[in-house]
Amino acid sequence: MTAFQNDKEAVDSLKQQNGSSWDSVNPEYVARMRAQNRFKTGLEIAQYTADIMRRDMAEYDNDSSVYTQSLGVWHGFIGQQKLISIKKHLKTTNKRYLYLSGWMVAALRSEFGPLPDQSMHEKTSVPALIEELYTFLRQADARELDLLFTQLDNARAAGDETAIEFIQSQIDNYETHVVPIIADIDAGFGNPEATYLLAKKMIEAGACAIQIENQVSDEKQCGHQDGKVTVPHEDFIAKINAVRYAFLELGIDNGVIVARTDSLGAGLTQKLAVSNTPGDLGDQYNAFLDVEEISEAELGNGDVIIKRDGKLLRPRRLASNLYQFRQGTGEDRCVLDCITSLQNGADLLWIETEKPHVEQIAGMVDRIREVIPNAKLVYNNSPSFNWTLNFRQQAYDLLAEQGQDVSAYDRAALMNVEYDNTELATKADEMIRSFQRDGSARAGIFHHLITLPTYHTAALSTDNLAKGYFGDEGMLTYVRDVQRREIREGIATVKHQNMAGSDIGDNHKEYFAGDAALKAGGKDNTMNQFG
Repeated sequence: MTAFQNDKEAVDSLKQQNGSSWDSVNPEYVARMRAQNRFKTGLEIAQYTADIMRRDMAEYDNDSSVYTQSLGVWHGFIGQQKLISIKKHLKTTNKRYLYLSGWMVAALRSEFGPLPDQSMHEKTSVPALIEELYTFLRQADARELDLLFTQLDNARAAGDETAIEFIQSQIDNYETHVVPIIADIDAGFGNPEATYLLAKKMIEAGACAIQIENQVSDEKQCGHQDGKVTVPHEDFIAKINAVRYAFLELGIDNGVIVARTDSLGAGLTQKLAVSNTPGDLGDQYNAFLDVEEISEAELGNGDVIIKRDGKLLRPRRLASNLYQFRQGTGEDRCVLDCITSLQNGADLLWIETEKPHVEQIAGMVDRIREVIPNAKLVYNNSPSFNWTLNFRQQAYDLLAEQGQDVSAYDRAALMNVEYDNTELATKADEMIRSFQRDGSARAGIFHHLITLPTYHTAALSTDNLAKGYFGDEGMLTYVRDVQRREIREGIATVKHQNMAGSDIGDNHKEYFAGDAALKAGGKDNTMNQFG
């Protein structure tokens, strides 16, 4: 017996127990409402989605072709429409997640107005967005099920038993729009206690996976900006522990922690690591510092020194009181960061790179997997990369290595439109198309995401509409480029009243008031023009 049938029977039993005062309660309507409200709390969502992620991680370990993907979203409606689109075109949400980008929270959700990605926004806006996203995803469930219930009522009225059986099967086997969210907690917004408190709020809102980075909290920068400052491993491990304790306190024992390293592009550290014995973790961190050997006589007032192998070493300290790493140590630091994080409670890795290059990523992952064979990455397919130029240059280099004549191309100017229809451009586009598949097979990338794509799509679509509407085309721009496409491509928002919940409300009114219900969806509702 299905959950839907179980609910009908349970409510019917309650109705009988409560006698005539419950005569107006229809057990099937209650079962419908329960089906439309499957998840009662954020913690239920967190557990449900954590189970999904753990299953997906195990499947990826057995077969790297079954990687997962997400797009970053900044509003519940955008996340909802993404999942509706996935279900419409791909028929299942399997292996598709949402990403909550700290960059977009800062740029679009702060009460201060647009901010750079430097942890200056209100940290409470992060759990608020998680809650908002799941509110919209649950509403997508309610709307889609409501449409099925209406179809079921129509099939019953027509006496179409085949249709009744088919529609009931769709209801009984309904796939929810609720999927995992990987949520960005930046560098933890303060000390480990602050990280723990914020992580709890995020998990209570529904987050099953929290991504945290090894930058200094009060100097945090976007991963694609300069001036990044990392912390010693012990500091970062404390914050990983804080997130794990938050998961465990709330009963999400299989919550997922994504440990991000920005060391590839970070040349600075705020403080030296504590080292007790040669070769310990602190000593390994300090070994990457840019130092000069000095004698005791050369010690200056206020100098900080490290003693290693009987030598006195003075780290290069900047006017900002930050210490500098040696040039060329970024990859080695990334590898150490990743191994250390996985050995201390993290589940997945995130290596922030300066370009999308499979072999560069794979080179680091190969070294990590020498120590931890099932190491897996979340990778940022970032809009900060110039994908066209990067891959055309990679294609250029590949053709040159193969001995082909590349004299017709200017490697520095490959973004030029004159190259768009060339063999090189075609090869580069194919490399971009297969980047996720290749990265998952070769470089251990379990999850591919784009951090802020919907920031760009909102700007581009608005630009196209404004250009024509306020120009000579007027309403034709909207009708041709928006509404006509919505109708012909089956975009649900063409019936915007329905998307906002008007039909759900009408049906509820009928549940509550029967024939006396005043409904909005009658013959004079202009939404009927869309069939």
